[in-house]
Amino acid sequence: MDMVISVATPRKSITEKVFQRVGGYYGSKSSQSQRKCSNESDYDYDEDGQMELVQIGAERTKNVLILMSDTGGGHRASAEAIRDAFQIEFGDEYRIFVKDVWKEYTGWPLNDMERSYKFMVKHVQLWKVAFHSTSPKWIHSFYLAAIAAYYAKEVEAGLMEYKPDIIISVHPLMQHIPLWVLKWQGLQKKVVFVTVITDLNTCHPTWFHPGVNRCYCPSQEVAKRASLDGLEESQIRVFGLPIRPSFARAVLAKDQLRDELEMDPDLPAVLLMGGAEGMGPVKKTALALGESLFDKELGKPIGQLIIICGRNKTLAATLQSEQWMIPVKVRGFETQMEKWMGACDCIITKAGPGTIAEALLRGLPIILNDYIPGQEKGNVPYVVDNGAGVFTRSPKETARLVTEWFSTKKDELQRMSENALKLAQPEAVFNIVKDLHDLACQRGPLANIPYMLTSSFTSLI
Repeated sequence: MDMVISVATPRKSITEKVFQRVGGYYGSKSSQSQRKCSNESDYDYDEDGQMELVQIGAERTKNVLILMSDTGGGHRASAEAIRDAFQIEFGDEYRIFVKDVWKEYTGWPLNDMERSYKFMVKHVQLWKVAFHSTSPKWIHSFYLAAIAAYYAKEVEAGLMEYKPDIIISVHPLMQHIPLWVLKWQGLQKKVVFVTVITDLNTCHPTWFHPGVNRCYCPSQEVAKRASLDGLEESQIRVFGLPIRPSFARAVLAKDQLRDELEMDPDLPAVLLMGGAEGMGPVKKTALALGESLFDKELGKPIGQLIIICGRNKTLAATLQSEQWMIPVKVRGFETQMEKWMGACDCIITKAGPGTIAEALLRGLPIILNDYIPGQEKGNVPYVVDNGAGVFTRSPKETARLVTEWFSTKKDELQRMSENALKLAQPEAVFNIVKDLHDLACQRGPLANIPYMLTSSFTSLI
């Protein structure tokens, strides 16, 4: 049985506490104390003098709340990868919730982030201004504090509906406000809170919060940024970007895949992607490849082309109507990218972190043809400087490179493939959930505590 006896003392208003604590979070580094699971009763006092008596009973299913937003496909993909890894490693020991708490529980502007982001990335200069203008700590900290003061009750309700033992943020704007809510409730030492960063190199500073128990970084470059932004070495882990287990641990034979996908069994293949929305110079690049991969002297193709158009049905219809001289497959939105990547020899894509990480796992040399300013810009040197690919925005240059890789520069293609595999981190998502399990075992259970007793914060609003 879990039991909490609370004796509340007078507290300051929400607005006073928010703005008073903004500077405090950034003025000092947090050291989280960790407690082993125990069957003993214990008294605990929070900062505001609230006394709690907690009696811990038998083991039970722990709740994990993953906070994400569909501002780009990578956040949801990472969240679902973590969910699947928990289920594989620990079965029913954990109950996983993947939620956009902002959209479901709050109002503008938090509930409109997805639409606003998509609008800005279509007008990249708007996004570039937004990214860099909110980077200074004093700007984004007071902005988030103001939103917290306005939507604290809603955020609290969203978080505590799931009575989480672990909260995982896979979005840069989902650290500050949830951590403030936990601190106000006196739950910061009971709930494990971690950040899983989904950018490979350049990151917005809002990713880094000194109040987290762990900050999981996909690369050493990101770990250095975390350290410079005030996180302790004990908080930082470098495991890699979480990729869904079905992709990370898939054992695939290229010959069998090509037979299953009805591809030419002998011709080298290039995979051309435009992301989930089929954006970028996909059509121009496809047409250039269709011409360059056909050997006019021999009168036959030297390669084949796979085009993933995502949800862009207009693009797919246009490309399907073309008269191709080489084998071409035009696909829409795909859910089995591990098969298409496993059947190909190189990939052309924008610099999205998830696609890059998946391509590295398959040992695919990468041609990056675009990036979103801000968070994706650093992904270009991450790939190029490590010898796993090249960058060019020119469709004709892209077609020339692929043609050379498939003919006169096969050794270069092989070398880049080997470099890609060296960068790959297939066990990243499993290392993350195992470390989270260890952290959870050091905390007392929360889910059996009645919500009305743990939620002292709502009574203040």
